[in-house]
Amino acid sequence: MKKTLKTLIAATAGICILAGLALAAEGQKDAKGVSYSFEGPFGTFDKGQLQRGYKVYKEVCANCHSMDYVAFRNLAEQGGPGFNEEQVKALAATFTVRDGPDSAGEMFDRSGRPSDRFPAPFANPEAAAAANGGAVPPDLSLITKFRPGWFGTFNQLANGIGGPQYVYSVLTGYEEASEEIKKEMPEGKSYNPYFANGQFIAMAPPLVDGQVEFDDGSPNKIDDMARDVSAFLAWTAEPKMEERKSMGFMVMIYLAILAGLLYFVKKKIWHDQH
Repeated sequence: MKKTLKTLIAATAGICILAGLALAAEGQKDAKGVSYSFEGPFGTFDKGQLQRGYKVYKEVCANCHSMDYVAFRNLAEQGGPGFNEEQVKALAATFTVRDGPDSAGEMFDRSGRPSDRFPAPFANPEAAAAANGGAVPPDLSLITKFRPGWFGTFNQLANGIGGPQYVYSVLTGYEEASEEIKKEMPEGKSYNPYFANGQFIAMAPPLVDGQVEFDDGSPNKIDDMARDVSAFLAWTAEPKMEERKSMGFMVMIYLAILAGLLYFVKKKIWHDQH
């Protein structure tokens, strides 16, 4: 039994070391230290920021990236961007959705409805790869849960995995490659040391200053848009976060009261015992 346990510990340590070496070999940097309103045990989403982030997604990201796990009606749910039902209907109607078959057995296009999921920009992965130099743009629904920005067990325990920071860092992390790095860089790729799959990324810098005009007049520099859309993607990955935090807080209060009652019951029952 002890020998088996030692073997398992050694294997786990080996895997962690190899993973760390692989990461170092790829040259990926830790995500930039960006703060968000939803961080911490009492943090909440900024509805205005989520609405701006949705606009960045729609006007920029949705041209290449799908979001298969999000429906338009989710935009009106509690804890979300705060759109009302009429706004959601209008937003959905700006998309074209493939539907069918009809009574003649034919597929047809129609305007989106609140019950529809966000439509994918490409019909299939092969079409996506053909339009993007052989690389399939990842679905963004859960990207902030799938891609960590921080590394190290204790670091992640203290700060979380840093998924929104990862997205922000990739969007703002394009750099001019050195002459040495340029020799290794494949044609059509860009240099981004924050990218998880190596330092060369197929996606060209997607944001430029002033690219998206916000209805509330908020700043629209690259940094601002990256911060807004990364917050929006944090919400799509965990839309019930505020509800979870509220429930967790209530549970902690309940447990504290229960612990106090049990303590006084114990004192009452055993007060005359030595």
